[in-house]
Amino acid sequence: MIKSMKAKRTIGNAFIYVILTLLSIVWVFPVAWLVMQSFRKEGSAFTPYFIPKQWTFDNYINLLTDTSKFNFPRWFGNTLVVAIASCILTTVLVLLTAYAFSRLRFKMRRPMMNVILILGMFPGFMSMIAIYHILKAINLTQSLVSLVLVYSGGAAMGYYIAKGFFDTIPYAIDEAAMIDGATKNQVFWKIILPMSKPIVIYTILTSFLTPWVDFIFVSVIMKDNYDKYTVALGLFQMISRENVQKYFTQFCAGAVLIAIPITLLFIKMQKYYVSGVTAGGAKG
Repeated sequence: MIKSMKAKRTIGNAFIYVILTLLSIVWVFPVAWLVMQSFRKEGSAFTPYFIPKQWTFDNYINLLTDTSKFNFPRWFGNTLVVAIASCILTTVLVLLTAYAFSRLRFKMRRPMMNVILILGMFPGFMSMIAIYHILKAINLTQSLVSLVLVYSGGAAMGYYIAKGFFDTIPYAIDEAAMIDGATKNQVFWKIILPMSKPIVIYTILTSFLTPWVDFIFVSVIMKDNYDKYTVALGLFQMISRENVQKYFTQFCAGAVLIAIPITLLFIKMQKYYVSGVTAGGAKG
């Protein structure tokens, strides 16, 4: 009986490992192809073979040094500035909103949470035309400030995971601190926040990722302001019909470079990211 159960478990585990291996190959294949294309010396957009016949670093060198037509270093800098500024504002807004809904009890608390939930069901791109005209009315189109405002403006609506995490922290800690004379502001910044490293890291990562890879709002807001492009919009221009044959390998190099920072960040912060998601999803 025991041997039969062990055999079934072994077969089951082997089947799962086979499925996971196949899925891993499917997921890794596009990434491996992109990396190899970024080192390909042969011209043209596509080749009939998977592994390049000639390898070179020229695609990366030209991407970073030849800024006559495509200024990738400037796009990278724009993206970094927008991502960092949006990340700071978004993180603060999300954590403050989540803590308020988790700890405070006020008359409109439940209706406000329901309204935010309903509004969050609508895709963000549905509002991009209205957002563009509002920014145009206040003369903020085609500027990096407008992107920061767009990415962080509705950040408070993504408070759910952070609220779930704060709900797992006993309220007795807040009460003990307030008995000792601490204000609610001091309780949050000096007691609760230092205890909430996983959810802080999770919020920082998700807040940084959105402006880092966004294409839709950048294309609507920036229009033809070439110097204010971010990497998503800039790289898209490199694979337009008139440029794809000449700049495709440089596009691949740019895609690899833009993926490196966020990949390293996720690898470094993975344990905090996972614990933030699991703890935040435990209680809503």
